[in-house]
Amino acid sequence: MRELEQRLLRTEHQLQLLQRISRFMVRDTSLLDALQGVVSMVAEFMEADSCLLYLLDNNELVLRASSQPHPSTLGKVKLQLSEGLTGWVARESRLLAISREAYNDPRFKFFSDLPEDTFEAFLSAPAVSRKRLEGVINVQHRDPHAHSGIEMELLNTVGEQVGALVMLARLEASSPANGKMGISPVITVRSEN
Repeated sequence: MRELEQRLLRTEHQLQLLQRISRFMVRDTSLLDALQGVVSMVAEFMEADSCLLYLLDNNELVLRASSQPHPSTLGKVKLQLSEGLTGWVARESRLLAISREAYNDPRFKFFSDLPEDTFEAFLSAPAVSRKRLEGVINVQHRDPHAHSGIEMELLNTVGEQVGALVMLARLEASSPANGKMGISPVITVRSEN
């Protein structure tokens, strides 16, 4: 009975996380603030040591949000789609889970500016919208961590929500009312209410 109660509580927390992320789609907030909120919530929920979010920009993955303070690297760390674990996830548009020694994976690319590159466990999902890659979200643990099926499915769902959020920002940026074309990291997503 106790195990069932714990599972029910965890499921309730998952639902709350997804609801909180969905609210970013209707708030009057910048895209970067919304993404920062998402990575902070995901890191807290998954009890992870880090959550990083990269957005696709001109065929490069650019670090745009981090649960850890990385002001000197946001917008500066860039990956080609052929580079690193994150690039592999983007290129293949598939989830990747490594429970230990992620830094020893042959696809791994080291960034000296990111302390997360020494962490053991790595979970990553593409951020997609209508089959279009928008970015990649990574969750990392300092110590080995066996990712549960629920964690993997949850990160996939968060990736889909992030993809939709970026798509909304892209649509707003290209609307004739804004007189803009393309996407900007300071786009504001507005509610119709």
